[in-house]
Amino acid sequence: MAQPPTAVQMTGIHKAFYGTTVLDDVDFEVLPGEVHALAGGNGAGKSTLMKILQGVYSMDRGDISIAGQPVQINSIHEARANGIGMVFQEFSLVPSLTVAQNVFLTAEPLGRGGLISDREAVRRAREVFAEMEVEVDPKAVVADLGTAYWQLTEIAKALGQDARVLIMDEPTASLAKHETEALFDLVERLKARGISIIYISHRMDEVYRIADRITILRDGSRLLTEKLTDVTPEQIVEGIVGRKIEGLSYRNRGHETEATPLLEVTDLRAGSRVNGVTFTVRPGEIIGLAGLMGSGRTELARVLFGIDKLDSGEVKLHGEVVTISNPQQAISHGLALIPEDRRAQGLVLEHSVRDNLLLPLLDRTRKGPFLSATVARELSERLISQFAVKVDNPSRPVRLLSGGNQQKVVLAKWLGTEPDLLILDEPTAGVDIGTKSEILEMIRNLADDGKAVIVISSEYPELLAVSDRILVLRDGAVSADLPRREIADEETLQLAVQGVHS
Repeated sequence: MAQPPTAVQMTGIHKAFYGTTVLDDVDFEVLPGEVHALAGGNGAGKSTLMKILQGVYSMDRGDISIAGQPVQINSIHEARANGIGMVFQEFSLVPSLTVAQNVFLTAEPLGRGGLISDREAVRRAREVFAEMEVEVDPKAVVADLGTAYWQLTEIAKALGQDARVLIMDEPTASLAKHETEALFDLVERLKARGISIIYISHRMDEVYRIADRITILRDGSRLLTEKLTDVTPEQIVEGIVGRKIEGLSYRNRGHETEATPLLEVTDLRAGSRVNGVTFTVRPGEIIGLAGLMGSGRTELARVLFGIDKLDSGEVKLHGEVVTISNPQQAISHGLALIPEDRRAQGLVLEHSVRDNLLLPLLDRTRKGPFLSATVARELSERLISQFAVKVDNPSRPVRLLSGGNQQKVVLAKWLGTEPDLLILDEPTAGVDIGTKSEILEMIRNLADDGKAVIVISSEYPELLAVSDRILVLRDGAVSADLPRREIADEETLQLAVQGVHS
């Protein structure tokens, strides 16, 4: 019996941006009714490959076939016409519209006179949800629904436009455990209908649960494609980790392990992502927080800094119970938070480097009822020098600096407040190797001066280089508390994060 044609065949895909190769002759295929996992570290090329298939990017060279037929995909509309649907991690829905209106957005059914027919959209949406075997009200406004229903609406949107291949990017990152189970059941039903699914995930337990094969990309090249039954978790981890980051080696700092904790948190609970977190941080100690996307790392940082409301639990600083309901209280208690997204949360991009540095330090520039321009200039110049910010004119907008220097401005402005406890969320994201090393050395120096430091990072080499102890978060709780000396290598940490015991 002849084999059915491959649902998607991508051959020799090459893509470069500004002379830098991002994909180097990558081959990738998906069979009808197959769940094919796509894995790789940050910058491996996963997103670029899928954006080429989806028509967001054009490839420099290579070939794509859909159901055995060569195709050209130069836009999202051409991808959709070829049966390619994308379920976005960030969601692409319009919250103010109904479920049905979102499902058929840009492909609205028309009634008499060529006008958009909401009644027909509702009817067709009900049919799509019935085929999915899930219950969602097509007339409900998306903004009024929970995250799981947003996910189902995204899937219905793709299926409602005749997708035969679904790209799912970290689809469970925002889902609770029971919602994840329901999604897996839906994936099985879609497979049974012959729909192919490309499943992008860092969660190995999920990959083994629902995927048939896995392809690992590393540094823009395909490393392997194997059936999940023929590859071990250790082999996958080794493939994802790849080479070590040079120049980021661990240094045993020998901090005081018996000192009274600077921070003690007990059974912290907040929303759906912080579920009973308990840990301590001592003066001079660097704690690393590791975990998969959705594990609750950033949410924990936001709760500690008073951005998000604490539902229950106790926070002690220097042995005293404190209440932190907003960032102002956090700062007054000696806390500082370096946020994950420096451009959206850490900087005012159109303001000058000097203004950004001084935002949390304005009280120090006061002279009577006024601000002193001389004091402000001297303070900003000291911070620029101390943190080696490369800027020829501090009056220039901060948006004109490189990513690494923007990150240094964020660090400098908060460290200028001289905090007792510093929380850093992805502090080296998007910076070059030299700046990474500078930032990590800065963190070590702060701890050497007696500060307590919490570092959140998806880059395991960095966590291993700088942490004295690593807490593994899973489903909003601490699943492992590992002294750095007990973590042999990157693979050991990766397995702990995945919940796989070697």
